[in-house]
Amino acid sequence: MTDRIAAIWARLERFPLALIQVAARVGVGAVFFRSGLLKYGSWDFAVQLFRDEYRVPLLDPLLAARITTAIELAVPIFLWLGLATRLATLPLLGMIAVIQVFVYPNAWSDHLLWASALLLLLTRGAGAISVDHFIARARRVLDG
Repeated sequence: MTDRIAAIWARLERFPLALIQVAARVGVGAVFFRSGLLKYGSWDFAVQLFRDEYRVPLLDPLLAARITTAIELAVPIFLWLGLATRLATLPLLGMIAVIQVFVYPNAWSDHLLWASALLLLLTRGAGAISVDHFIARARRVLDG
């Protein structure tokens, strides 16, 4: 029985990491992009949320709404393409930290899940199914 379990684990370890990285990029990107679309589509309500509910310290509600909407609409595109992926994780990790500390501290399980996916991408990169990978491969070819 132990050999059979070891064989199962060995098969699972051969699962392509690149597919997990794509899933992380798509999943986290979708969460933030959807949020950005909601803010953009209901702009007055978004500003009101920042003023009355989110109350992020040190930022004017209008400025906070503009910054977060821009990040939520732009950064997921980079994630989906796998372009500048490691850099793209940083603003989202920052947003998660702010949301966790100042806005929704009881939603830690969602934040931990999103942050885990982003930390995978930050530490391991976008994977073989990404623009980053194709750029790195092209650079190696050009460099000789």
